[in-house]
Amino acid sequence: MEPRPTPEPLWRHLLGDQLRAARRRRGDTLEETARRAGISPQYLSEIERGRKEPSSEMIAAVAGALELTLAELTRAVAGTLRGPTCRAAYALAA
Repeated sequence: MEPRPTPEPLWRHLLGDQLRAARRRRGDTLEETARRAGISPQYLSEIERGRKEPSSEMIAAVAGALELTLAELTRAVAGTLRGPTCRAAYALAA
C-alpha cells in the first residue's frame, strides 16, 4: 500500500503563524496590535489561529500594525512552504 501524501498546509494557518510570530517578536499583546489594526482582539486571535480567512484589507491592516510590508509578510509565509513535500512553493515562485 502506498503511503498517503502529507496534505499541504493551508495559507490561512501559515499566515496566522507568521502574524503571531511577528507580534511576539515586537512584544505586543493581541490588544495592542488589534487596536492599531482597527480590529477586535478576538478577530486577530482567530486570524492568528488560522480560523478566519481575512480579506486583503485586513491582512494589510494587521501587517501595517506590525510594521511589516505585504511583501515581507508574503515572503515569510512563502518561506515556510519550501521543502520537497510542498508543491505550493513552486506555484508561489512562478
